[in-house]
Amino acid sequence: MRSTCKTCPVAALSLLLALSAWASGRAAQAASKPATGPASQPTSKPTGPTRFEARIVSFEEQNRKSPPPKDSVLFVGSSSIVMWKLDKYFPAEVKGINRGFGGSTFPDQSYYFDRVVPPVPARIVVLYCGDNDIAGGRTPQQVADDFGAFVKRVRAALPEARLIYISIKPSLARWKLWEKTQEANKLIAAQVAKDPKLTFLDVGKDMLGPDGKPRPELFIKDGLHMNDEGYKLWTSLLAPLLKDGK
Repeated sequence: MRSTCKTCPVAALSLLLALSAWASGRAAQAASKPATGPASQPTSKPTGPTRFEARIVSFEEQNRKSPPPKDSVLFVGSSSIVMWKLDKYFPAEVKGINRGFGGSTFPDQSYYFDRVVPPVPARIVVLYCGDNDIAGGRTPQQVADDFGAFVKRVRAALPEARLIYISIKPSLARWKLWEKTQEANKLIAAQVAKDPKLTFLDVGKDMLGPDGKPRPELFIKDGLHMNDEGYKLWTSLLAPLLKDGK
């Protein structure tokens, strides 16, 4: 004789509902927890000028801890400035302040201008920029226009300061861009010639060998950045221009 249980379907349904509620609760808890491990890591590095934020913040911290002295010589620009060890190549009386950030372009310099240039009471601003601009596809005219805009901002922030522009250098790694680089240099030199507070330092002629190509002994292995010999050359060319009245 088969027995029947009227409460069995009800109990089974109750159990099913309880299991469903438990599973939903576990899923909600998992979703509310912060991700850990590789999945929580950013998939890419910051792009655009904000990728330099940490470097700019470090400049601001340096200014707070050790305020730049009056009549400083402010070095700004891309990696060729960053790698220039001012304490090694220049005497203490030059009061060199290095505020370069590697990989930067003129738009990057413009973006951070107010946080980099005005805080340093410089008598001279030494600028090297444009190398990465040409490599990134900007035209010589765009680079020259950006230089002109940079000069105007220096005039407004530091009206008494002189500005020395170091010409975009020839390099082994970017030799194919030399024609465009020369055009940008010529356009900038033409602007500089109209303003007695501007100086154009042409480093190209001294960085080329008898064969008309970049001298390999001036560069590290990447063929783009300079070694000690390269910086000795740049220092010898710039040092006489840092004297008062030049």
